[in-house]
Amino acid sequence: MMHKTIIFLLTLLLFCTTDATSQKTFKNPILPGFHPDPSICRVDDDYYMVTSSFEWFPGLPIFHSKDLVNWEQIGHVLDRPSQLPMKDGLRPSNGLWAPTIRYHNGLYYVICTATGCGGNFLVTSKNPQGPYSEPIYIKDAPGIDPSLFFDDNGKVWYCGCINGESKEMPDRYDAEDRIYVQQLDPTTGQFIGKRHIVSSGYATNSPYAEAPHIYKINGKYYLMIAEGGTWENHAVTVFTADNVTGPYTPFVCNPVLTHRHLGHDIDITTIGHADLVQTQYGDWYAVMLGVRPINGYNMLGRETFLTPVSFQGDQLIFNPGIGRVLMEDKFPKLPEAPVKQLPVRDDFDASSLNFCWAFLRTPFTRWYQLKDSKLYINLRPQKATELTNPSLIARRVQNSVFKTITTMHFTPSAPNEEAGMIIMQNYKFQYRLVLVGNANGNTELRLIQVNDGLETIMASVPYNNHKIVLAIHGNGLKYSFLYGQSANELKYLKKDTDATLCSTNVARGFIGPFVGMYASSNGLSSETQAAFEWFDYNRE
Repeated sequence: MMHKTIIFLLTLLLFCTTDATSQKTFKNPILPGFHPDPSICRVDDDYYMVTSSFEWFPGLPIFHSKDLVNWEQIGHVLDRPSQLPMKDGLRPSNGLWAPTIRYHNGLYYVICTATGCGGNFLVTSKNPQGPYSEPIYIKDAPGIDPSLFFDDNGKVWYCGCINGESKEMPDRYDAEDRIYVQQLDPTTGQFIGKRHIVSSGYATNSPYAEAPHIYKINGKYYLMIAEGGTWENHAVTVFTADNVTGPYTPFVCNPVLTHRHLGHDIDITTIGHADLVQTQYGDWYAVMLGVRPINGYNMLGRETFLTPVSFQGDQLIFNPGIGRVLMEDKFPKLPEAPVKQLPVRDDFDASSLNFCWAFLRTPFTRWYQLKDSKLYINLRPQKATELTNPSLIARRVQNSVFKTITTMHFTPSAPNEEAGMIIMQNYKFQYRLVLVGNANGNTELRLIQVNDGLETIMASVPYNNHKIVLAIHGNGLKYSFLYGQSANELKYLKKDTDATLCSTNVARGFIGPFVGMYASSNGLSSETQAAFEWFDYNRE
């Protein structure tokens, strides 16, 4: 009996010792799906992060966290049409590029590039969730990817990237972009004094120097940029100076972070475009974009990842001892603070749409209604195959394996009318699962593929009921399309179609796929509506 007691106590001691020394982990990405170009700031023990949103409205989703791992969306920086006039004709992957968020003297500042719709601008708010001010456009600010740096002496500095044609000096090699620093009056958007070109990258052939951020750490100025382009050759490089305007000296160990040397088969590629944050306990972390490829295909867009950073002398070491971003890593030394996850089902029973929903370009008129626990979408002449704001409400695809399903009530009154589900990368690459009228006055369900602008009916069946359940399932490189009269009796209209159509490899651009609800009268006026009872997004 004594022998068994000793064994039990030893086993218990071993268990307790192992538990005490084990480190909790987290899984990357911390923001899955299309959330590129992250920027982060800390206010006391609260963390706030924004990401690019390109041509989707509302613009610049903003997130809150207590532990750097669990994030909850609290709003959008630009949620009014007056702040973000993305008009018809705006090309795919234009719109909002590379925001930076900073906090200074009671105000939150977000600065960003509105490509094709205004240029470089900043907005402010006393509250991180907004509302944010109308944009202050920065006068004579060439290029993209602006950021703000608030120095100890009260001066505010704009740091940007001159890309493309440069008036400052001739290019020495292809895609030689310039990082510049200039004092700014943030209340007026006016520059002060001289513009200083401070870097073109760490080497004599570094292309696409962009995404600059300046930090002052232990009395020294650190300039961190991205270079190499935002795909497999992406990298993070760092420079130091004794003055904010330079001269900046590149780190000997540049690039300080990249996955370019790990090959195309690595689990995370395109790592770059980073921003630093220090915890209230003195630890440093970086957020950056990356891609989780499937057999070489970018199926979800660029996502947000997290990795620890350490200062060793003046050098920044990313993920010390490892040197790369991991899919699973040690949890930050912060109290874990889980957040409320979005439910699988949206019942459309609130007075406004959930933050996950987005519109393609800016909706300058209200063409949808939330009433009677349904979402009503007006059929309008605009099409999803045009550079316009169609009657389309969609959300990011955030998982390589997912199931979406919705119940729709719709009766087309003419052959030109259609409504249903859509999954898309842009106006030239998409699938639509829609009820349509035909010339005989009947209704049929069609799966329409748009491949580089060419529309093809992939499958169709007669369907003469005003109520239908529609579903799109994703499984890696395949999409399946289902339908039925109830969620419990779905059948395939088309199984295992080519999902790479919606990948960045095929459709190009900088975003990821969206899935949601769509209605159109295809060029003609209409008084018809489609009503959606609920929408499920189930990640598996």
